[in-house]
Amino acid sequence: MENSQVSALVQLPAHAIARAIAAGEISSREAVDAHIDRIEAVQPQLNAIVAERFADARAEADAADEARRRGDRLGVLHGVPVSLKDCLDIAGLPSTFGVIARRDAIATTDEVHVARLRAAGAIPVAKTNVAQFLAFVESDNPLHGRTDNPWNSERSCGGSSGGEAALIAACGSPLGLGTDIGGSARNPSAFCGIAGFKPSAGRMPDTGTGSFSLEQQQVASEVGVLARTTADIALALSVVNGAMPLGDPATVDIGSLRVAVVESDGVLQPCTTSQRAVKESAAQLAAAGAQVSTWTLPDPAEGMRLAFAAIGFNKLVHFADIAAGTKIDSRVKQLMQLSKLRSPVRKGMSGLLKVFGQRGLADGLALLDVAHDSHAEVVAQLAAYRIRFAAAMAADGIDAILLPASPLPAIRHGASKQLGTLGTYAILWNALGYPAGAVPWTKVRPDEAEVGGRSIDAVAATARKSIRGSVGLPIGVQLVAPHGQDHRVLALMETVEHASIRTGEHPGRPFSAIS
Repeated sequence: MENSQVSALVQLPAHAIARAIAAGEISSREAVDAHIDRIEAVQPQLNAIVAERFADARAEADAADEARRRGDRLGVLHGVPVSLKDCLDIAGLPSTFGVIARRDAIATTDEVHVARLRAAGAIPVAKTNVAQFLAFVESDNPLHGRTDNPWNSERSCGGSSGGEAALIAACGSPLGLGTDIGGSARNPSAFCGIAGFKPSAGRMPDTGTGSFSLEQQQVASEVGVLARTTADIALALSVVNGAMPLGDPATVDIGSLRVAVVESDGVLQPCTTSQRAVKESAAQLAAAGAQVSTWTLPDPAEGMRLAFAAIGFNKLVHFADIAAGTKIDSRVKQLMQLSKLRSPVRKGMSGLLKVFGQRGLADGLALLDVAHDSHAEVVAQLAAYRIRFAAAMAADGIDAILLPASPLPAIRHGASKQLGTLGTYAILWNALGYPAGAVPWTKVRPDEAEVGGRSIDAVAATARKSIRGSVGLPIGVQLVAPHGQDHRVLALMETVEHASIRTGEHPGRPFSAIS
C-alpha cells in the first residue's frame, strides 16, 4: 500500500473502517498493517505503546478476511484494529500499571470488556502507557518512561489513560479502551484533542487490582472509551456495555433539554480558551434548540473531598506492597506521604502554606483531610451530597451540564505535582456516578496564550506556565447528565462535535507535529 493510501486509511474513524471491511472495499489485513505502520512511525516520538501483538493481530486480520469471504456473520467491529490501556488484561500480555515489579504479570484471560470488544470482531494491536498506579494526570512511570503529547513534545498527554489518547490522536489506533476513576479517560482526551467518555457508575466496572483499592464501590473506577469521534464512542459503548440498559442517542431531542453552563468550578480558574470554548459550544447548543443558562456547581470541593475519602486516600500504603521494593514515581511518593499525615499535622501544614503565599497548595491539602473519617461516615456523607446535588439540579430543571473538559491546555511535563487533579472538573462526576464525556472544540489562539504578571503561589505559577506557549494546543468541553443518561451525553457530544467542525473551530489532528 502506498504511503498516501496508508495516511488516508489511518485517518478513518473506526465505524468507517468497519463499514469498508464489511463491504470488501479494504481488507482487515490492510487496516491492521496500516495502523501497525503508523504505530512504528510515531512510537519513537511519542512512546505511547508498552506492549504489542503485531504478529497475532496480523494473523487475526487474515482470519477475519477469510471469515468475510466465507460469508460468516460479522460483528460490528469486524477486523478493526484497536488499542487498550495497559491496566486492562489481554491474554498473553502484561498488565504492569507502570510498576517494575509487574513487568512479567502476564494475563491469562481477557478482561471482560476487552473480551466483548473482541467478540464484536475488533483486533487488539497494542497496549498503551499510563501513570504509575493510574494515580496522577500524566502518563509517566519508572518502567516504561514518559509519553509525550502528539501536539507538542514538551507537553503531557494527560493521565492516566494518556498513552491511549496520544496514540489515537496520532492515528495509531482509531479506537481504544481506558479507565476512569477521577478523569483518567477524559483528561487525556482533552489534552490530546480527541473524545473520551466515562459511563454511569456500575455500567462498565473496572476490576483491575494494581491501582487504588477497588474493594469500595462508592466511587467506582469505570472502563471508558476513547476515539476521535463521538460516533465511534457510541458504537464501542454499545458493544462493551454491561448489564445496565443503554439508550439510543438518536432518540434524544436536544431541543427539549435544559443545559446548565458552568464557567468555573471555583477551585481552579479556567484559562481564556477554556472559557471561550464553553461559551461558544453553549451558543451552538442553544442554536440547536436547547435551553441554556449559567449555573453554579453546589460545593464541588466537598464532592472532591468525599471522592478522595471514598477511594481510600488514607490507605495508599498498599502501593509499596505492589511495587515490591522497585522504584516508585516521585508523584506517587508525594501522594503516599500526604496520605500518612494525621489530620492535625495536615491542618497545620495548610495554615503554614497560606502564611507563605501558597494558597493553592493549602486548599489542595485541605481536600485530602480524610484520614479520620470512618468508612461508614464517608458513605453517609457521600450519599447526602449526592441527594443535595440531584435536588439542586431538579430545582432548576437541569437535564445536562456543560463545563470545561480541563481548565488548562495540556500541561507541561511534571506539572501534576502542583496541579493535582486540575480542579474538580473531572473527579466530581466520579463522586456522583454521572456519565461524562469530553469532546474537542477549538485550539488556543495567539492572544490567549499570553498571561501577564507573576505569582509566588506554586499552583497559580504552574498554571500560568501551562498557558504560556500553548498556541495551537487543543481545548475541549465536557458534557454531563444524571446517572443512566449516557445516551443523552453522547447526543450532546455529537451536537457539539458537529458544530465545531461546521464552524471551523475543531482542532483537527496533530499531523504537523507527527509526520
